Amino acid sequence: AYRAWREAKLAEYPETTGELLVEIQDGNQLTEAEHQAMLERIRKTNMLVYQFTDSAPVDKAVIHALGRQFGLTQLDSNLCADEDSISSLQVIPEGRKQGYIPYSNRRISWHTDGYYNDVAQRIRAMVLHCVSDAAQGGDNLLLDHEICYIHLRDTNPDYVYALMQPRAMTIPPNIENGREIRAALSGPVFSIDPNTDRLHMRYTARTRSIEWHDDPQTREASQCISDFLESDSPYVFRHRLAPGQGVLCNNVLHARTAFEDDAAGGKTRLLYRARYYDRISDT
Repeated sequence: AYRAWREAKLAEYPETTGELLVEIQDGNQLTEAEHQAMLERIRKTNMLVYQFTDSAPVDKAVIHALGRQFGLTQLDSNLCADEDSISSLQVIPEGRKQGYIPYSNRRISWHTDGYYNDVAQRIRAMVLHCVSDAAQGGDNLLLDHEICYIHLRDTNPDYVYALMQPRAMTIPPNIENGREIRAALSGPVFSIDPNTDRLHMRYTARTRSIEWHDDPQTREASQCISDFLESDSPYVFRHRLAPGQGVLCNNVLHARTAFEDDAAGGKTRLLYRARYYDRISDT
C-alpha cells in the first residue's frame, strides 16, 4: 500500500513554482475552472500559489471568502492575531509582538504552523497572502510534508517510527514577563489525523529549548529532516511572494529568508496569515 501511494505521489510531481501557480480573478467567487485547478494542485502537493489578476489590494474579507470556498471556517485565534483572527505579519518594533520572529525582519527557520498547539487546536491548513513585499529578501521556502515523510521512510523506516512516538518532540513553555501563558507541550512529529485519516506533521527546526526524545533513532531522524531541509532538493520550492499573490496549503513545511524594508521608498512587507483547524476540503 505504501509503495503504491509513494509511486502515485511522486509521479509527475511539479518541478517549478510556476507549476503551482493559479491565476484567479475574484477571491469572493472563484470560477469552477479556478477552483478545480487549485484543488488539483493541492491534491498533488498539499499547496499552491495563487495570483490575483487584478492589481488592486485585497482586504481580509476576501481572504475569509477564499478560505470558505475550500471548507476553511475554523480560524485559530492565536495570541498575536488581529480581532478577526487573521494575523497582519509586518515588522513591529514594540509591544507584545516584538518578541515573536514573524513580526521581525529576521529569518524564520523551517516549521509547520501551530507546532506548539495542543491536539485540539491542530493547524491543518493556512493562507499566507502578500499585501506588499519588502525592498529586499523575504523569500518563502515550501516543502510538502508528505515528501519529507517519504524521504525519511526511504532513508530508514525506523526514523518514522521514532518520530511517531508521543514524546518525540517537546516544546518549552511560553513565558511572558514571568507568567506562563502556555505550558510545555510534548507530541509526535508525524501522526495520523483522527479527523481526516491523513498524515499530519508537527515540526520546528528551531533549536532553542526544543527537547528531542533522548534516544539515537530520534536524534538521527531529527538530523535527517534537518539535512533534507537544508539540501538542494528539487522538492523544495523557493518563491518570493509578490503583492496579490498568496499560498494556500494543508500546513506544509515552510520557512522565510530575512528581509529589508524601505519605508521611505514605500516598500514595507505586509502579509496576512490565516490559520485553520480545518483541512482543505476534497483533498
